[in-house]
Amino acid sequence: MSTTSSPNLYLLIALAPLAGAILAGLFGTGFLGRPIGRRGSHIITILGVLISAIGSVVVLGDVLNGLRFDGNVYTWSLIGKTELSIGFLIDPLSAMMMVVVTSVSLMVHIYTIGYMADDPGYQRFFAYISLFTFSMLMLVMSNNMVQLFFGWEAVGLVSYLLIGFWYTRPTAIFANMKAFLINRVGDFGFVLGIGLLFASVGSMHYGDVFGQAARLGAETFPGTDWKLVTVACICLFIGAMGKSAQVPLHAWLPDSMEGPTPISALIHAATMVTAGIFMVARFSPLFELSDTALSFVIVIGAIGALFLGILGIIQNDIKRVVAYSTLSQLGYMTVALGASAYSVAIFHLMTHAFFKALLFLGAGSVIIGMHHDQDIRNMGGLRKYMPITWITFLLGTLALVGTPFFSGFYSKEHIIEAAAAADVWGAGFAHYATLIGVFVTSLYSFRLYFLVFHGKERFSTDGHAAHGHAAHDHGHDDHAHGHDDHAHDDHGHGHHGGTPHESPWVVTLPLLLLAIPSVIIGALVVDPMLFGKFFDGVITVLPQHPAMHELHEEWHGWVAFGTHAFVTVPFWLVVAGAVVAWYCYLVNPKVPAAIHSSLSGVIRILENKYFVDWVNEQIIARGARCLGRGLWQTGDRALIDGVVVNGSAKAVGWVAAISRHLQSGFIYHYAFAMIIGIMALVTFFVLIPQ
Repeated sequence: MSTTSSPNLYLLIALAPLAGAILAGLFGTGFLGRPIGRRGSHIITILGVLISAIGSVVVLGDVLNGLRFDGNVYTWSLIGKTELSIGFLIDPLSAMMMVVVTSVSLMVHIYTIGYMADDPGYQRFFAYISLFTFSMLMLVMSNNMVQLFFGWEAVGLVSYLLIGFWYTRPTAIFANMKAFLINRVGDFGFVLGIGLLFASVGSMHYGDVFGQAARLGAETFPGTDWKLVTVACICLFIGAMGKSAQVPLHAWLPDSMEGPTPISALIHAATMVTAGIFMVARFSPLFELSDTALSFVIVIGAIGALFLGILGIIQNDIKRVVAYSTLSQLGYMTVALGASAYSVAIFHLMTHAFFKALLFLGAGSVIIGMHHDQDIRNMGGLRKYMPITWITFLLGTLALVGTPFFSGFYSKEHIIEAAAAADVWGAGFAHYATLIGVFVTSLYSFRLYFLVFHGKERFSTDGHAAHGHAAHDHGHDDHAHGHDDHAHDDHGHGHHGGTPHESPWVVTLPLLLLAIPSVIIGALVVDPMLFGKFFDGVITVLPQHPAMHELHEEWHGWVAFGTHAFVTVPFWLVVAGAVVAWYCYLVNPKVPAAIHSSLSGVIRILENKYFVDWVNEQIIARGARCLGRGLWQTGDRALIDGVVVNGSAKAVGWVAAISRHLQSGFIYHYAFAMIIGIMALVTFFVLIPQ
């Protein structure tokens, strides 16, 4: 095992974006003056992320040559014999995540130059996204649970700042507070899981925890017959449910589209929301010991993969369609985790990062070209106006739906097969959910593609948006046409209305660069990542979980796998979804309206997003408010203020009032009291039995 790599390189990779964030944040935003201007801010932050990206590629090359590193670089605290340290674990899993995080972040930084061209918060935005890159790198490079939790909370904090970036909008403030609170629910479970493992093992280091996995698998939770590892893994996964937007802690992600489009690509498609997937894969030695936890994981993932994808069909905001697509694809990754196909989940995480970042940035390019109108009902025929955006968006769509030989095909198809081969409770449901989800994904993806780039031009060129034709067609989108990214803001991309136009090169260049891996990365790396030795010693799969073994038995290379796809059910489901979307939205647009009228009850459920938000706001939030009010009135005012604070003051006053009468000023009174006191003490000690 080679350990020749210098920790200084890992520090440089992690700290370069932090340095850019500090310089742009302190000296570019007015906090300590403005010696760094707009140009200086993006140069400094892009340079920092570029250094990290180059370093990450170097590290990945070293890892492919056998390098492994697990060491501490700084001892933060020593509590008894427990050492809390900052350290790095460099192995294939962390190296791959480092490359994905830094490469996508670099594309987003470049894209932001054009997208946020004249936004008054330009420098602040670059400081935030660079700080996010640092936080995510600390998360994926950590070798202990303390540093993991630091990165976990840091990406949540920066996400909060970015969702509410336009803080003058009430809807943005509501959205970032919603994300913050829902993630705190998940993080509470995450802390409990870490605490259980620490209490049992006595160490925060991954190596120490995983080294005692067998003993943890044999222990029971105190006072119950539950396996300790089951409770710990479910608590850890609750943290993943919040961060990776799994049912029912998913409601924050669609509203997070309140932030600018670049952060939708960086945080809510490619990196932050995949932190939970990464964490479960990292803790695979523990999850493998609990079939109950794996069943919980696979069922939650299957529900999200199917039912959250269905919501994408009825959205009219271009970013929200892609957001619900992200929710569905995160469900696919979670299904793979529950099927013990951890490498497949990470593989889909990687391919999804590229094509979903491409789709989000493509959506942002469309928004720029449409002068900040995000309603897809006001688009159509953009192919001839925005050729680069059109072709790259099409490539991203083909990758998302799982078209043979595209990157998403290899990862998605293996998830479906892994669910079919899994041997845990709920695997059958997961298999059919992911299979039906293929049709759903194809339907909402091609619906978006056809309505935006093909068909009749439905936009207005006189400065007045053409909303009237569909005033009641799925008008349920939250705050439709009002609050979403750039809905009312003009940041230097032109006036509202006018002919659509292609975006500047700083926007289209990242699209072209992201389109390349969206097409070819799957075929290039599927063999070593899934069936080679890439994850050997990193991911643990026990023999009683046969999914990966069966996938390996059926694997005959990426060419044979791609050609065989044309006779499989998922491929024809993709075709069916595309044909239905083409017919309903290009050939006969009356069909969706008829379906909407005939299935009004179902549509109402979908419009209200299965009433999850209603439950959160009307039951949970109101219940919490009532509980808080009760605790305040009875606990704070009555008990603490009334009894403890005011009561003690009254007691002192009562004692003082009585004792005041005993202060006569006569010495013989005091002498008499002393004698009585001495007699009482003597009597007390004499009467005590020896």
